[in-house]
Amino acid sequence: MIEIKETTIKDIDNVQRLWADGDVMRFVGFPDGLHQTTEEMKGWFRWIESNRPVLNHYSIFEDGNYCGESFYEIDAAHRSAALDIKLFGFARGRGIAAAGLSHAIREAFLNGAETVWVDPNPGNMKAIALYERLGFQQKDFPEYLISEDQEQISIYMELRKN
Repeated sequence: MIEIKETTIKDIDNVQRLWADGDVMRFVGFPDGLHQTTEEMKGWFRWIESNRPVLNHYSIFEDGNYCGESFYEIDAAHRSAALDIKLFGFARGRGIAAAGLSHAIREAFLNGAETVWVDPNPGNMKAIALYERLGFQQKDFPEYLISEDQEQISIYMELRKN
């Protein structure tokens, strides 16, 4: 059974392990993983906790085993939410990502977003296929998300509330 719950301080060891996995993090620019100290993870969690419900982080479990995370962050000015999902390799291809991301989408819409978006690496074909199955459409990046000093290496896909 898949369980998706709001991340608590008790989950940060799981998140720390997830981020340290190079297979999990390769498409976000950390092929050797992102190695954070316990203090850095506690600081990250305080940031999550102090900004709920404008943003939120979820821990995903299957039969009590930690599988990964989903996340949203709402830009109130544009009523738009960035989404993210990461799973360990053993949890992929079994519907867990769809469940975790669908949960984050529902929560973002409940908390004020009218649009949700993802920006996958073009080489991450499995993620792109997941987003398409969930109804996301590829579009041009909105102007407010384009930074003049940053090269665009991802694609933009969005899903509207209605």
